Amino acid sequence: MKVHYSERMVADAESYSPSAAKPRAVVASWLRLYPAIEVVEPAPLTATQLALAHDRDYVDGVLSLRRANGFGNCAPAVAASLPYTSGAMVAAAREALASRTVGIAPVSGFHHAGWDQGGGFCTFNGLVVAAQLLRREAGLQRVGILDADHHYGNGTADIIRRLSLDWIEHVTLGAEYTEPGDAARFFRDLPAILARFGGCDLLLYQAGADPHVDDPLGGWLDDQQLRQRDRRVFDHARAAGLPIAWNLAGGYQQPLRKVLDIHDHTLRECMAVYEPGVASA
Repeated sequence: MKVHYSERMVADAESYSPSAAKPRAVVASWLRLYPAIEVVEPAPLTATQLALAHDRDYVDGVLSLRRANGFGNCAPAVAASLPYTSGAMVAAAREALASRTVGIAPVSGFHHAGWDQGGGFCTFNGLVVAAQLLRREAGLQRVGILDADHHYGNGTADIIRRLSLDWIEHVTLGAEYTEPGDAARFFRDLPAILARFGGCDLLLYQAGADPHVDDPLGGWLDDQQLRQRDRRVFDHARAAGLPIAWNLAGGYQQPLRKVLDIHDHTLRECMAVYEPGVASA
């Protein structure tokens, strides 16, 4: 199993959110679970590639420290990390397409980033960037985005609307499911949700950690329900022959170990579906 990660995507965002610094801890935790994981350095994206989903002036402004990033500051470390953060998502999507199975990017901070502004700890929308770039590279006709963060993916919706990207099937669970009482309904609805990605060439899956019932910014799924969510998504993609690239999203519990445990469980479910021999070792 390949994980697309670089130390260059790690930054101190001087923020409440741990997302910019979290990839290092996530990968270290994953390597303790599965030492045979292959860590692959992703190539950074160019400003031109990032501008496939964003206003070019906004992209240039953030990278040159003239515009605030999604954390509300102009931290140089964040700006330097951003081409690698979205680059990892693109690399995972390429891997999923090449192998016809799965690709992994241990990054977050995408779905609140809109056409010409960031926010909510998100600066550039690596989901839409990946969809746009792979459509050009591989001629994809339809791409699915399943956003399982606790919060509505307003930035993704904004870019899709502004650029008329009607070939992207975008489902953001934060629009429908937010309370503990929603869990049973969600699992009843999940087969129909996954069916919406029929005919897609690629599925991009945000495996959000903040829907956990103990998350200060979330709160409707417990540990086992989060694992069930992930397992059913991976099972569906594998059975449908649908390449899937997944990333992290959200997670604000303290200590960070609680969030890392959720991300560990997502990897366990992925391994159980795509590399069962390794997962059971």
